[in-house]
Amino acid sequence: MSDEAWLGIDVGTQSVRCVAVNAEGHIVGSGSQPLTSTRDGNRHEQEPNSWWEALAGACRAALATARVEVRGVALDATSGTIVLTDRTGRPLTAGLMYDDTRGAEEVRAVETAGHELWHTLGYRPQASWALPKLLWLQRNASFGAGAVLRHQADYLTGLLVGEPTAADSSHALKTGYDLDNEKWPVDVFEALGIPAEVLPEVVRPGTHLGVVSTSAAEYTGIPAGTPICGGMTDGCAALLGSGTLTAGSWNAVLGTTLVLKGVTSQRLRDPLGVVYSHRLPDGNWLPGGASSSGAGVLSAEFPHADLDALSARAAQRRTVAVTYPIVSQGERFPFVAPEAQRFTIGDARDDVGYFASLLRGVAYVERLCFDYLDLLGAPVGGTLSLTGGGARSNYWNQLRSDVLQRRVVVPENADAAVGMAILARAGTGSLTEAVHGFRRPARTFEPSTAEAAFHDDGYASLIAELHARGWLPESLARHAQERSNR
Repeated sequence: MSDEAWLGIDVGTQSVRCVAVNAEGHIVGSGSQPLTSTRDGNRHEQEPNSWWEALAGACRAALATARVEVRGVALDATSGTIVLTDRTGRPLTAGLMYDDTRGAEEVRAVETAGHELWHTLGYRPQASWALPKLLWLQRNASFGAGAVLRHQADYLTGLLVGEPTAADSSHALKTGYDLDNEKWPVDVFEALGIPAEVLPEVVRPGTHLGVVSTSAAEYTGIPAGTPICGGMTDGCAALLGSGTLTAGSWNAVLGTTLVLKGVTSQRLRDPLGVVYSHRLPDGNWLPGGASSSGAGVLSAEFPHADLDALSARAAQRRTVAVTYPIVSQGERFPFVAPEAQRFTIGDARDDVGYFASLLRGVAYVERLCFDYLDLLGAPVGGTLSLTGGGARSNYWNQLRSDVLQRRVVVPENADAAVGMAILARAGTGSLTEAVHGFRRPARTFEPSTAEAAFHDDGYASLIAELHARGWLPESLARHAQERSNR
């Protein structure tokens, strides 16, 4: 063996990816395998056995050419995805995916039963969360006594160990786990009629869960005896992969939607319940929210266009128009407005102008997100990293830096699988120490002060229109304007 490495596994919606990361932060092996889903209206399922097969294939591919000594492994999975198993870990149901909303009617019961707890924790359960899905399964699926809830992640770590393992508190959040007191709120489950024996044991991310069994080693290629630690959800894993590890730092993932997550020393409490916080193994918190805006609007509006060519043309023109850039109706962060829909302020003139107005709109929504986080008392002035598909565009990165008037960095190899390799190395110890010695190149973008006034005006026009339509609360509109005037 020429090196030591840690495995990070990202179980996504469309594929499973595994990477081997060495002590310098370099990816020395990688592999992926596809996943398929069954969708029908509000139903979205995957077969749990397919998760295991894809994980094994991805791990075998990652280790096929990597001459490394594997020191540990951690995995993330989609947040809110669950399956019911028997006591041995054998699936009794299909996997209900993160965006399966068959529990929409059950949300009311969940909100009522845990009203005081949800208020204390500062978030609002939604139909896609695991707890409403669990209640739906209890009311509609036929399974006998002895059924146990498994999140996608702990279902898979159980297969790696050879017996069921504890769940990590990150994946358990949307099942109603109390992160303040670090226990299941048994009274809430009793009020819902869910027996306590259905719930798995829960530990903090990074906690040792067991080691890879001999049979799992033969199937996956991961050496028998390799330590396995509790992981985190995919969004948290992406944050770690970006290098966002210290209090006050933030990561903005610009994909189909725009997702912001940061690190704070104290829990951030949001009266609207749109910002909720995961917890790191070191005790810090990860507040975050997901907007309905993002790069998905470009695919919807320019499905066959050369976006690089449009960006190059847009860079040569100052576009005054700005578009509020959501694909479908409804906004969820930084404000809640089910009736919100796309609109354009000003004359976009042509395709180039409209394209540029969409990019500006996403950047302005990102700025509004930070204004809302600042209003909640979050420290927002630390390092900001940009990741996701949108971060591949240098033009867009510079625009976002100019709009925010802050330096941004775009790290290489910033993905969820890398984040899990970092967690596997850290365990329950320091994440910053775990990346000591990492050499991670990044692109840096500095804001142009010459663009500040121009974007302040455009931002003010969007804020005024959102408020006039009744979507943006007065308190946030006023705070955003005050920050612009500082």
